[in-house]
Amino acid sequence: MEEQVKRPTVADIARRAGVSKVAVSYALNGRPGVSDKTREKILAIAEEVGWRPNSAARALNNAQAGAVGLALCRPARFLGVEPFFMELISGIEGALAERSYALTLQVVGDHQQEIEVYRRWWGESRIDGAFLVDLHSHDPRVAAIEQLGMPAVVIGHPSAAGSLPAIWSDDGEAIRETVDYLLALGHRSLARIAGFPELVHTALRDEAFTAACGQRADHTIAHTDYSGDEGARATRRLLSSLQRPTAIIYDNDIMAVAGLSVAQELGLDVPRDLSIVAGDDSPIAQVTRPALTAVSRDIPAYGAHAAQTLLSSVAGEATRPLQDQAARLTPRGSTAAAYTGSTS
Repeated sequence: MEEQVKRPTVADIARRAGVSKVAVSYALNGRPGVSDKTREKILAIAEEVGWRPNSAARALNNAQAGAVGLALCRPARFLGVEPFFMELISGIEGALAERSYALTLQVVGDHQQEIEVYRRWWGESRIDGAFLVDLHSHDPRVAAIEQLGMPAVVIGHPSAAGSLPAIWSDDGEAIRETVDYLLALGHRSLARIAGFPELVHTALRDEAFTAACGQRADHTIAHTDYSGDEGARATRRLLSSLQRPTAIIYDNDIMAVAGLSVAQELGLDVPRDLSIVAGDDSPIAQVTRPALTAVSRDIPAYGAHAAQTLLSSVAGEATRPLQDQAARLTPRGSTAAAYTGSTS
């Protein structure tokens, strides 16, 4: 029986060229992302082995994927307990569904892995565009996405978005409103328990908090990883100090709930001895006792606006930065006038 000749594949070319299958895909499809020298080498090997795309692959390459991507550089365990991303994704999904688009989601360990995921998805025509979240100053992902030429939308401040369109809200405005509110209640010792210090939105909030407090109140900032455990540890350190704050602003609801538990553990009454403000609003913040004063915004709408902008970019339409509605303070039972009696 005559042995069947195996048709050469992308994997065969990648092995002979000593490069990844994604690099081969870029070269064969005329996409940026590989050097001219590498592209020439890959094309020469493809010609030598007689590689030809089949009709199904050609049809796939000429069609849109009908999906966009989101790679999250966050521990997977956080996604189940942090309402912000779940609400953001629900808004994205709702807007995508209206256009029969799907969301491809993957959790990654670092930015380099995130870049590789986007390169692979784009090179394999699995997505038509992507979202970038949690931007850092001089974020390497922005330049990598720009080099790919892939449509993308930054969910964050445009100052770090490069040429990519950004969807953002004024993080500083909510902080200023919260500080003014606490000062009006007579608080003169404030703390902020924040997230990762390298994030652009954390830096903007830090700056707004420091400027709003100014000479009007003693103030301090503690940075964490957004988790309840880290929020609790930071709260315990602050409340165990000689000059403990009378009000604490948290970057999210999970840390605020953890902080409330620590205050009760130390025998402090909330809000008489300590006022607490959650940086995100959620059902969790509303069912605690006392219910948490929180910074509220329509997060699903925020996600929907990001998805609509990305789909416009995929369609080749002009896009520009969009400033969404700023968050607003919703006072509840966890804040009150500063107690002027004995704290012993």
